[in-house]
Amino acid sequence: MHRGIITITILFCLSAVTLRAQDTLPSITVKNLSGQIVVSWVNNYKMPVANISIQRSYDSLKNYTTIGSVLNPQNAENGYADVKPPYNKMYYRVFVSFEGGTYQFSKVARPYKEYTETIWQEPGKPLPGGQAIAGGDFPDTAFNPLTKGRNKNAANPIYDPKHPNPAIQPKTNLPQINTNTEIITYPSRRIFIAKDNNVVIVLPDAETKKYSVKFFEENETPLFEITKVREDYLILDKVNFVHAGWFYFEVFDNGKLIEKNKLFIPKDAKLQ
Repeated sequence: MHRGIITITILFCLSAVTLRAQDTLPSITVKNLSGQIVVSWVNNYKMPVANISIQRSYDSLKNYTTIGSVLNPQNAENGYADVKPPYNKMYYRVFVSFEGGTYQFSKVARPYKEYTETIWQEPGKPLPGGQAIAGGDFPDTAFNPLTKGRNKNAANPIYDPKHPNPAIQPKTNLPQINTNTEIITYPSRRIFIAKDNNVVIVLPDAETKKYSVKFFEENETPLFEITKVREDYLILDKVNFVHAGWFYFEVFDNGKLIEKNKLFIPKDAKLQ
């Protein structure tokens, strides 16, 4: 299985943005994202890199097993998704070999979880992205974050899929798609936003399967499509999406729709 990073050009040239969320080799970043362990790094080596393999162990010092390698080891930003780890607190490292025969092991790291902080917003005050919420944006008959709680008369909280900031949304009653035995919820485990607001795609066994992904504007206008996902772990630069806001996406496996979901890209200096 191979991993990589891609930046797409849509109609006109879009410049790539260097990712800064990962640690720089020989340090690595290891995150637990809903049970999937994502190992990522930045490669600033001046020597040509011949191979990068990912290893894990129950022990921090020995008994490491190689679980995969990357397709393009000289990429500046790269990563690997351990989709079904036997234990979610294993130790990870990467083995880096250089042209000429020298090699180096990265520092050892264990996964840490990323938590989404719920933001309670007061009426008229700006959100982190700059928007403000009016007092009537959330009906009193349901979940009202402006009162920091749930109305006693409400049967279920209401989730607003078009709200500009997902962080203040209720954590229950989210839209779900039942595909066989899989329950799809927001945020997606396959396509999600990283800390740097770039879009991460994690699709296991991509090399042997026929995955494709379509992205749409909020009004369902087609944005762009990846007709063949060839690597298990991809990072899409946020500039590919041109602007901040909500986007919808569809994931297909050999032409069969396996997930339909959405993502929110916050506004920053590069997306207005």
